[in-house]
Amino acid sequence: MFTGIIETVGTVLSVQPKTDVFLFSISAPKISGELKLGDSVSIDGACSTVTRQDLSSFSVEIMNETLNRTKFSKLKSGSRVNLERAMLINARLNGHIVTGHIDETAVVFSIEDYGKTRKYTFSASPQILYEIVPKGSIAIDGISLTVIHVDENSFSVGLIPTTLADTTIIALNKGDTVNIETDVLGKYVMKFLNIKQSQKNSGEEMKSSMTWDKLNNYGWT
Repeated sequence: MFTGIIETVGTVLSVQPKTDVFLFSISAPKISGELKLGDSVSIDGACSTVTRQDLSSFSVEIMNETLNRTKFSKLKSGSRVNLERAMLINARLNGHIVTGHIDETAVVFSIEDYGKTRKYTFSASPQILYEIVPKGSIAIDGISLTVIHVDENSFSVGLIPTTLADTTIIALNKGDTVNIETDVLGKYVMKFLNIKQSQKNSGEEMKSSMTWDKLNNYGWT
């Protein structure tokens, strides 16, 4: 579990195929020395497990499922990535609840520069857009952000100077791909409402299919 508050920006040292996984090695002197084997680290929003570490870098193994669902297939030596260690249970939740399970990717549609702040608009699939609400939370490349606007084609977020300075988002250009995780609490609400609606519809169908003739035949009259 994460918060979407980025601790540091790391640099990909290498990407190596290893049987049915890819080994990503990442330079991150700020946090590497405090990591342990088996620790969870969010890399551009994707929860990954530490398989090796030293004082300056660490490695993780990435499956094909992760490559297919994220922008990891585009990462290479020299790529910069947002990093966050798993949250402590007794820590403040300064961002929002982030699972590290990427839903899919989105594409930068436009960037509006207002001097010290910026507004980013992203195009995404209808399913992702359906899960986003204005003023709600969303994780973009692991960064906890607040949604400004959402419509049938895109959504937008605003970036303050601190976030621009402390993450990789300032380097994004139009057409670049980002990892997206929508609000997990919203997903559970949607699931519950869909189930209730399905049950309601089933009940209505049963009710509408029941007639006095059928009741008579079944011996209820």
